[in-house]
Amino acid sequence: MKDDLSGLDKAIGAVLGQRTIERNRLLVSMAKSKLTKVRDDKNERFTKPEELVRLYDLLLQNTSDLSDLVSSGRDRKPEEVTFAEECELKSFVFRAERCFYLAKSYSLAGKRAEAYALYSRARSLVDTALKKLQSLSNTDQIIVKELKMLYNDCRSNSCIEHATGIMEEEKAPENLSKKISNISLTGNDKKVEKLLMEKLDNYESAVGDPTTKSVPRIEAFPPAFQSVPRNPIVLDLAYNSTEFPSLENRMKKDKKGFISRLWG
Repeated sequence: MKDDLSGLDKAIGAVLGQRTIERNRLLVSMAKSKLTKVRDDKNERFTKPEELVRLYDLLLQNTSDLSDLVSSGRDRKPEEVTFAEECELKSFVFRAERCFYLAKSYSLAGKRAEAYALYSRARSLVDTALKKLQSLSNTDQIIVKELKMLYNDCRSNSCIEHATGIMEEEKAPENLSKKISNISLTGNDKKVEKLLMEKLDNYESAVGDPTTKSVPRIEAFPPAFQSVPRNPIVLDLAYNSTEFPSLENRMKKDKKGFISRLWG
């Protein structure tokens, strides 16, 4: 009876773990639809790649817990061994998907090198998962199709990140020179309204005109550049032509010899 109860507890835990994985996969599919769908409503919430990374973290944790639950015990049945192998294969797929969306998050942040490396890592994980699927007798063709699409997406995105990184590196000096050329040393390049510090004699509301959307400015910030005199340059050109006086009269002359020094 004790063995039957422990087997029943394991079975209920496995069913609960499977339902949790199915629920999280449904959340992933909903998040993916919001990520790639073209939306006209501005109030609709966008899905960020970081949210998908978090969902795949949960799926990896659920798969690991389910695999540990099935693998526990001394006498493992063939069905349990097969189920554990399926859990391991699912973890490979989830890791590849997680790596892909993690690369997308780095790409949106402008980190090209990290995104390129993560896309390459995701492609290698997909390749490993495809090889494991081909070794199985009963292969799920839907998962194989999704993995092949993911492999192509990883390859295309890695090429895009590589090209974009090279273009940004080539244009970096040009963009920097443009930004420096737009800097004004006087600060009068922008036509703005008078500052509050410049019209202290006038009685006006500090809140500003309610009909306008502009916010009153107290003082210019950052302040304008000001020219500062540099330290003077001193060139000592008369040093080589100066004749210094003789100091022999101030020097002490030693009239004693070597023998007289020994005998005091």
